[in-house]
Amino acid sequence: MRYDIVIIGGAIVGSSVAYYLREEGFSGSIALVERDPQFSHAATTLSMASIRQQFSIPENIRLSQFTLKLFRRLKETFGADADIGFREGGYLILAGEAGLPILKANHAAQIAEGADILLEDAEQLTRRFPWMSAEGISAGAYGRTGEGWFDAHALLMLFRKALRDKKIDFITADVTGIARQGNRTTSVSLDNGETLAAGIVVNAAGPNAGKVAAFAGLELPVEPRKRNVFVFEAREKYADMPLLVDPSGIYVRPEGSVYLTGGAEPEEGDHAPDPADFDVNWPLFEEVIWPTLATRIPAFEAIKPTRAWVGHYDYNTLDQNAVIGPHPEVENFLFANGFSGHGLQQAPAVGKALSELIVHGGYRTVDCSAFGYSRVAEGRAFRELNVI
Repeated sequence: MRYDIVIIGGAIVGSSVAYYLREEGFSGSIALVERDPQFSHAATTLSMASIRQQFSIPENIRLSQFTLKLFRRLKETFGADADIGFREGGYLILAGEAGLPILKANHAAQIAEGADILLEDAEQLTRRFPWMSAEGISAGAYGRTGEGWFDAHALLMLFRKALRDKKIDFITADVTGIARQGNRTTSVSLDNGETLAAGIVVNAAGPNAGKVAAFAGLELPVEPRKRNVFVFEAREKYADMPLLVDPSGIYVRPEGSVYLTGGAEPEEGDHAPDPADFDVNWPLFEEVIWPTLATRIPAFEAIKPTRAWVGHYDYNTLDQNAVIGPHPEVENFLFANGFSGHGLQQAPAVGKALSELIVHGGYRTVDCSAFGYSRVAEGRAFRELNVI
């Protein structure tokens, strides 16, 4: 089989690339290769499914703003029945005295990009959210609009369903190799014995992206990271609660009648897990998360944990930022990787950007040049400071 474009990874990033290629008028053949068609272990479906504009880098803000605009016109884009349960509850990112300069600098960048983010001191925050303790808090950034959470599976299915009418070949397989002739990739080998000749290869393999790049003889500092999400019940229901991020990195948000929390994995010793390791680390909840929640929200001293899950996300060890666009030497190998926890919310924008690059030869809607591979080759970090 020969394809003009082979996309490795069929979750939200790969599906977005395929979708926007057709929207931009690409008429060539496209294969979308996915090893887990039920997406039972996909970073997309196991994520916290949130969207925010509270980043430190303008380019990241712009990527999420593109997706927000898509959410606003979801029915016009995907049909009258399109619904992802988007709840515009906002983010509240808290900072102590040590983190205040960064919070202020991030806020200035967000305001410059038109984001609706309030910067409030501890007294203002406790007036706004009387259920919260401001112990150790100097200020917080609160997104009044344009931030919240949604159903990740529903968003993915909207893209996948839309692809059915766009002449995309869905292939269920795992990639086992990528052949090169000089500075061009030529084919993709699959574990079912098939080989797909490819004019362009797009790496949208999520946590597996570093391994996929290595198949082509290319280095990519992206590897999986294990993240736990815990569900708990509480007597008190706070309808006005945003997605609250404590200075410790622990977050919590409402989800219907329950709450979701996580973010307690320590940076020190954080490493790539076994690809099959989806075991929940319950001591993390008991020993780290619960005491922090009880301090920040006193009513959460009495809560009942009910269930939990683990997801792997694609972590860029260089700078916790995306790598987008072609390899400078192997120009028909394109990256859409390393989002470090914010890939779901930025995937539609990245799909749009890469499709424009392929079809028109350059970025038109969102300029992703700053995310290019050259910084990886040079070891030059383009660091996102607001990683959750």
